[in-house]
Amino acid sequence: MSDRRAVLYGLALAALSASQAVGQDGYRKPPKAVLDILDAPPPPAVSVSPTGEYLLLVHTDRYPPIADLAAPTLRLAGLRIDPRTNGPARSPRVTRLTLLSLSGGSKELELPAGKVGVPVWSPDGSRFAVEVATDKGIELWVGGVGAGKVVRVPGVVLNAAVGEPVQWMPDNQSLLVQLVPENRGAAPAVPAAPSGPVVQESEGKAAPVRTFQDLLQGPHDEALFAYHATAQLAVVKLADGKAAAVPVGEPGIVISADPSPDGKLLLVSRVTRPFSYLLPYTAFPRTVEVWDAASDGVVGTVAALPLQDKVPIEGVPTGRRAVRWVPTFPHTLLWVEALDGGDPRAKVPHRDAVYSETVGSGRGPNELLKLEHRFAGLDFFPTDNRMLVRDYDRDRKWARTFVAPTTALFGPEPRLLFERSTQDRYGDPGTPLLRTLASGHRVLRTTGDVGGDTIWLSGPGASPKGDRPFLDKFDVKTGKAVRVFHCDEGQYEDVVAVLNQAGTKLLIRRESPTDPPNYFYRDNSHEKQLTRNADPAPELRKTEKTMLRAKRPDGVGLTVTLHLPPGAKKGDKRPAVVYAYPVEFASAADAGQVTGSPLRFTAVSGYSHLFLLTQGYAVLEVSMPIVGPPAAANDTFVDQLVANARAAIDLVAESGAIDPDRVGVMGHSYGAFMTANLLAHSDLFRAGIGRSGAYNRTLTPFGFQNERRTFWEAPGVYGKMSPFFHADKINEPLLLIHGAADNNPGTFPVQSERLYQAVRGTGGTCRLVLLPHEAHGYEARESVEHVLFEQIAWFDKYVKNAKPRK
Repeated sequence: MSDRRAVLYGLALAALSASQAVGQDGYRKPPKAVLDILDAPPPPAVSVSPTGEYLLLVHTDRYPPIADLAAPTLRLAGLRIDPRTNGPARSPRVTRLTLLSLSGGSKELELPAGKVGVPVWSPDGSRFAVEVATDKGIELWVGGVGAGKVVRVPGVVLNAAVGEPVQWMPDNQSLLVQLVPENRGAAPAVPAAPSGPVVQESEGKAAPVRTFQDLLQGPHDEALFAYHATAQLAVVKLADGKAAAVPVGEPGIVISADPSPDGKLLLVSRVTRPFSYLLPYTAFPRTVEVWDAASDGVVGTVAALPLQDKVPIEGVPTGRRAVRWVPTFPHTLLWVEALDGGDPRAKVPHRDAVYSETVGSGRGPNELLKLEHRFAGLDFFPTDNRMLVRDYDRDRKWARTFVAPTTALFGPEPRLLFERSTQDRYGDPGTPLLRTLASGHRVLRTTGDVGGDTIWLSGPGASPKGDRPFLDKFDVKTGKAVRVFHCDEGQYEDVVAVLNQAGTKLLIRRESPTDPPNYFYRDNSHEKQLTRNADPAPELRKTEKTMLRAKRPDGVGLTVTLHLPPGAKKGDKRPAVVYAYPVEFASAADAGQVTGSPLRFTAVSGYSHLFLLTQGYAVLEVSMPIVGPPAAANDTFVDQLVANARAAIDLVAESGAIDPDRVGVMGHSYGAFMTANLLAHSDLFRAGIGRSGAYNRTLTPFGFQNERRTFWEAPGVYGKMSPFFHADKINEPLLLIHGAADNNPGTFPVQSERLYQAVRGTGGTCRLVLLPHEAHGYEARESVEHVLFEQIAWFDKYVKNAKPRK
């Protein structure tokens, strides 16, 4: 860094050292090497048209200014709503759109003023819609592959507070939208005085509730939620450059509205009263109905579901759930119902059943199959009456996939296709690829002209040498796979999309330790590079990345990805930082599998721990397995954390790459929880940084992460795992960072505030940084810069420049 910046940074570090209880210095900036990386434009996201003929390169503004986050925000029923636009308070801002034709040619699209959203393709790939937020509301704009700009649809003001505000109808000529109701009037005013107390009451039945945030607080919140969430469904018909919005049904709080494959009906799910002050809107009472898309008539009620306030931990609500259209029929519904009362602890032969019913047939529901374990998803074949259905056994972390009929009138009995541990990365057969039908519904991508038994499976290809992504053609009748693509050893590339039915045209993403990810078109005869993303941090290409294998005394293996900073030499014993996030495993074999690849490009953005490489630190990314039966793995949580950390540090220190007496530890969310525990229960580290963590598990008494027991069932486990209970043992400096508007379940800002008070009150060294307007992750440029400043300054003082221990 420059001499002047070095002096300024030194003064800032001195100021940090001089302050214990207070220190309101405003937003600070990290060193220039870090700012240079933050200033680099991010690579665009890639959106592939449903036909595979076009790409949209979507450039976004990565770091909005803090002024954007400070704008008025309503926190209602688990939502954050911008009252000026009646849309989400936080959403991506598209700055550029580039249309690429895979047959050749590209064009930069002219964008309107305002906050442009992510484009939504029409099923036939000829057009796309975008939302544009302005001070007067959210507008609807439409673009086409033959045009050089997007055009506003006049007279449409979208309601994007909840649900899906824009989607294409099956005719590809019209859009189903959610509008702000006409003449709805002004928002409810804040009452001058309360009308009475807020009262809640239980009725003697168990009703465990997770610790949700942004909930309704009183009658005024209820009125605001109903005002902003109520939308008018309408169909916008695009024809000859003109558009007309035709209302459908009465206004309501619509959380989903899905057109039937023939476009004649809508499957509408609406929130109803009473609202809850303990749960978000997703658990409110709702009605699921079928509407006529061309009139105001309700064809029928599919389900009337009560408030989901008595769902068991890790359970599901009773009644019809996961209701959807079957894509291969004009208007047939499919849904799932619990057979165990939604309670995973119930001993029953089958947990779920899958049903279907054709709307208007008068024949009633057909039971298609019963599942021994909990329903976990399904995918439909494109032209015949089959689907892939998955279930999941939580006690074994075990998944199965079946081939089953979509109607009781067709097809054989369900047949098992795959089964495996969900944590066995080496045995992962891959994920089925999907494609979009002309109706807009998604189905399995097959190789046959009419249906076919061969599907496409894509997977990471995990192996003891690291990930080698693959693409297979898989015959569901014979159970045999043919490998079409397999990443070569010595490089890293994966298949982003199969662009045609035969699988001869592929969209490939390729990267290496020195080259950022770029996209390529490949067919049987040639390959063409489509993007030329530049390296945002050339200086970091001088770093060295190595994947190592460590082993705990109990034999459990773990992966350590070692990053050495530019200029590092063998045996120079660098200061180091461990970054990790604990993950529970049911078996030691699965826990010990290698994760990741040393051949991937090291991308650094946001407030990443990898920015420490610019300051001369070695960084150890450590898999942090917690092994044991799912019902009791946390009984030895702390002991396993310490064993993992010690094994990783000992392995790397033995090579001489790091100084084991100058190691810090850091993590985010559950990783912050880990960090505080490691400082409390070991002396492996000189300092730690915890971001957005939860440290007192009695404040999450109905379970957390994968812990399914309540506090009253396992008080000893909750106490031993809670760093707050052991704050007097945290005798290494701890920096706590938290978004002041954290909306993640369980990680209230008070978690960091109370741990700071506990450590400070018992004589420890601790610093608390609360970031205004930031949620669980941090977005604003000012916040990101300040977090990086704090992280570097903290570790520079307490790790890099730490005096040898006595």
